[in-house]
Amino acid sequence: MDLQIALLLGQDGIVNGAIYALLALALVLVFAVTRVIFIPQGEFVAFGALTLASFQAGKVPGTLWLLVGMGVAIAAIEIGIALRNGTLRRLTSALGWNLAYPAVAAAVVLLGQPGSWSLALQVVLALALVVPLGPMVYRLAYQPLQSASVLVLLIVSVAVHLTLVGLGLLFFGAEGSRTPAFSDASFDWGGVMVTGQTLWVVGASAALIVVLYLFFERSLWGKALRATAINRTGARLMGISTTQAGKLSFVLAAAIGALSGILIAPITTVYYDTGFIIGLKGFVGAIVGGMASYPIAAAGAILVGLLESFSSFWASAFKEVIVFTLIIPVLIWRSLTTRHVEEEE
Repeated sequence: MDLQIALLLGQDGIVNGAIYALLALALVLVFAVTRVIFIPQGEFVAFGALTLASFQAGKVPGTLWLLVGMGVAIAAIEIGIALRNGTLRRLTSALGWNLAYPAVAAAVVLLGQPGSWSLALQVVLALALVVPLGPMVYRLAYQPLQSASVLVLLIVSVAVHLTLVGLGLLFFGAEGSRTPAFSDASFDWGGVMVTGQTLWVVGASAALIVVLYLFFERSLWGKALRATAINRTGARLMGISTTQAGKLSFVLAAAIGALSGILIAPITTVYYDTGFIIGLKGFVGAIVGGMASYPIAAAGAILVGLLESFSSFWASAFKEVIVFTLIIPVLIWRSLTTRHVEEEE
C-alpha cells in the first residue's frame, strides 16, 4: 500500500464514517430519551433514497401510501381515545397532522408532477414524506409500551424493522436505485481525486452535527430532550411530557436517516434492505459511545468507517466481520467497568 492508496481509502472511510456518525447520534438520542434500541433506523435511510429515486423516475413512491395509511390509523386511534375520555377539543391537532397533512402531501405528489421539479425541491418533498413516518411509528408501536422494559421495546423494534423491510420490498421492488449527484465537480488534492458529492456528504454531515449541538444547547426543546434523557422521572416532575419528547426524538431520527439516505444515493446503489447494514454500522459506533455519549459515538462511527475502508483493501471478504467484531472488546470492557443499575420503573 502506497501513500496515494492510503489517502483514497482514508477518504472513503471518512465519507462512510460521516454517515455512520449521523446514524449513531440518532440511535443514541432515541435510546437516551425513550430507551428504544431503534433497529429500524436504517429503513429511513433506504426510504429517503428510494423515495427521491422514485420522483426522478416519474413514479409515485410507496412511502406516500404508507404516510396516508399510518395517518388514518393514528387518527382512528385518537378519535377512539377522545370519545372514550371526552376530550374532543384535543382532536384538532391530531387530525391535522395525521389526516390533513398526508392529504396535502398526496395532492402535491399526484398533481404536482414532482418528476419535473429541480433536485432541491425533490429532496425537500422526499423529506416531507419520510420524516413524518418517524413520529407515526413511535405513536403506533412504541408509545403504548413506553413504560415497558428495554427487552420488550427491543422485541418491538425487531418487529417494526421486519415490517418496514417487507413494505420496502413491496413499495420499491428488489431492484436498486441511484440518484444524480448533487455536484459534478471534482478536485485534485495532492494526487487524490475528491468529488463534489464527497464534499457534500462530509459537509452536510458536519453541518447537521453542528445544528444538533446548537439545538440541544440553545433551544428549549433541545434542553427538554436532554432533561428527559438524564432523568425521565425528574423531567415529568418538571412538567416535561416524555411522550412529546419521544415523538420529537423520532422526528430527529427519521430526519437524520432520510437525509443520510439522500446523501449516499448518488455514490452507492440503494436497495430496499440496504439501510439495515448501514444502520448496524452506526449501531456499532453508538455502542462504542455506550449509547450515551454523542461525541464518543460520532468518533466511534468514524473509526468504523475507516476500519471498513482499510479492511476492504487488506481482506475484502472479511470486512464486515472485522467491523462487527469491533463491538466485542467494547462490550467486554464496558461489562468489566460498568456498575449494574436496576432499570427505572
